[in-house]
Amino acid sequence: MSTAHDYDLIVIGGGPVGENVADYATKRGLRAALVEQELVGGECSYWACMPSKALLRSGSAIRAAQRVPGAREAVTGELDATAVLARRTSFTSDWNDQGQAEWVASAGIDLIRGRGRLDGPGRVRVGDRTYTARAVALATGSVPTLPDIPGLAGADPWGTREATAADHVPPRLIVLGGGVAGSELALAFSSLGSRVTLLSRGPLLSKEEPFAGELVADAFASEGIDVRIGAAPERIDRDDDGLVTVRLDDGSTLEAEEILVSTGRHPNTGDLGLDTVGLGQKLTVDDTLRVDGTDWLYAVGDVNGRALLTHQGKYQARAAGEAIAARLGGDAVDDGAWGRHAATADHAAVPRVVFTDPEVAAVGLTEAQAHDAGLSVRAVEYELGSVAGASLHADDYTGRAKLVVDEDRGIVVGATFVGQDAAELLQAATIAIVGEVPVDRLWHAVPAYPTMSEIWLRLLETYGRPA
Repeated sequence: MSTAHDYDLIVIGGGPVGENVADYATKRGLRAALVEQELVGGECSYWACMPSKALLRSGSAIRAAQRVPGAREAVTGELDATAVLARRTSFTSDWNDQGQAEWVASAGIDLIRGRGRLDGPGRVRVGDRTYTARAVALATGSVPTLPDIPGLAGADPWGTREATAADHVPPRLIVLGGGVAGSELALAFSSLGSRVTLLSRGPLLSKEEPFAGELVADAFASEGIDVRIGAAPERIDRDDDGLVTVRLDDGSTLEAEEILVSTGRHPNTGDLGLDTVGLGQKLTVDDTLRVDGTDWLYAVGDVNGRALLTHQGKYQARAAGEAIAARLGGDAVDDGAWGRHAATADHAAVPRVVFTDPEVAAVGLTEAQAHDAGLSVRAVEYELGSVAGASLHADDYTGRAKLVVDEDRGIVVGATFVGQDAAELLQAATIAIVGEVPVDRLWHAVPAYPTMSEIWLRLLETYGRPA
């Protein structure tokens, strides 16, 4: 480490992305510090991925059992909401980050508690102290976007944090937003006993293949969730007794004890001192995650807006940590496509899962996105429930799968699987896309029988084997 600086690398943001940037850089011999103003471990550990999936799992387990004769008869009674909330809390360590902080120390990373803010090139101010570093990485994640609806801000709405950390199950819940988080939490609270109404301006999960949202909407209706597509709130109020009233644009009203707003997120670049280094609020980066126009500043994870997913942020973090160490050590940087220091998958192979029931698992491009990208593609679909492994998995299994194939290169560029436990099919598709495995070669990847992976054979048969 240069004695002219306090650290080689300072990472602002101590979530999983920041932890991985610092860890990979430290493993390459850099002295790194992690700055965190809340809980070490970040959004995913305490208010997002882990608690939300814990809230969903118990309901999914019961529904899975109810779809299999023999197990169905063994499942009696109702879900124990108190036990579900307690299990959720155990996954957050009761919102205590001592274990995470101990890991940071064991990795040889200094932890600085407080709000970090840039104070000029290579300078980070935390409280009344300024630290210097040869490189700085921003890993401050994203924050919720609150829609501009009259009365909403004053109605004390739940965001995803309040929902995943809730200590009670409201009798009625209105969910505003039909994206990933809104859909997952609508199902979670319905499973726990809430009467849920979900309001979505457009189709559910509109960024995925159209059939994905359609199948989820059908399942929600069967679950008793009132899904209203195209519903537009005109005003939202909470009265003195705590009751929330939502007036819709058709003149009708809804009432509930709580309202959850999940209408998207945006990069958390506010009050980071970007003006002190001549940058605006929107950051753009190269594939090593270095901020354009700088040679010392990196933006990793949600904060750069490339792919707002925890696993993708950790992937970026590995590339960035290695790239920072290479540059500061005077080593060559492998930043070409699929290179060691490049986050190439951000452009072509982003895997994502919606943990509803059915699950929605997708990677790469949808058919519409592929067309928009100018690719010559052909898509094939197949009913997942027609595969022997799926019919054994659950009675009346409902699901669908789709491959999007680039005809010019003969490779898969997108895949979507919808169905119970369909997330477990995703990694094979991700490998096929990242590896650019020719469709002709995929015929030799024999799926074991009887497993749901046989869907690959059925999709290939539907696509057709070249002469």
